[in-house]
Amino acid sequence: MSEPTSGSGGDTALRVAGGWLREVAIVVIGALIASTLLRLFIVQMFVIPSGSMENTLLIRDRVAVQKLAGYQRGDVIVFRDTLGWLAPAKQEDDPLKKALIFVGLAPDESANHLIKRVIGLPGDHVTCCDARGRLTVNGTALNESAYLYTDASTGRQVDPSSVAFDLVVPAGTVFVMGDHRNNSQDSRCHLADDSDGGAAGSKAFIPTTNIVGTAVAVVYPFSRFQGISRPLTFENIPAGQTPPAAPVLTGPEVIC
Repeated sequence: MSEPTSGSGGDTALRVAGGWLREVAIVVIGALIASTLLRLFIVQMFVIPSGSMENTLLIRDRVAVQKLAGYQRGDVIVFRDTLGWLAPAKQEDDPLKKALIFVGLAPDESANHLIKRVIGLPGDHVTCCDARGRLTVNGTALNESAYLYTDASTGRQVDPSSVAFDLVVPAGTVFVMGDHRNNSQDSRCHLADDSDGGAAGSKAFIPTTNIVGTAVAVVYPFSRFQGISRPLTFENIPAGQTPPAAPVLTGPEVIC
């Protein structure tokens, strides 16, 4: 019987270690690819940067946003700001953090995204307010008591809007509002903005191509873990008219 060649034990150990490292690398790379695909096409995490959606969402909540099922009136959506609602965003310069955000292992805290509630779809006639101070969509009044901001110290809920408006949502856009109505620079506050040289109100309506997805859950902090559902008041709103090419605004100029 031949004797083992000197060093064969060390070679075997190296081969075993190398095989183990290859398997670990395959698992890690596979997990990163799956996480990236999940972020790009299915669900993405965002951090809430402001109080405009209180008390539905609080500042610094981590929110899961789904990208598959589309959106309807009443949904809370995340959208890219291409209309200049926000100040120029500070670019993330930490390459590690950028990589973690890209693969979905860290929430997106970029300042060029906003989160609001969809009130009107293309062709919807949205007004505020009726004789009882309520928003109406296509002639149907909304009961917004389930989600409008309530001051914890006084127990008083904010009004649906402190400014009146009457509009028809143009084609390819949506009309959005925050739940904390007196702390939200939303679509209402841009109805008089024509600084881009377009039609009056052209900067008030969010292009549907800017919509990233629908918020479905608060996932962190764990004490606030909860789903985000569409309020019942939006279920029986009739269909709107054929969407106009440009915003249709009626009444005096709206100033927030």
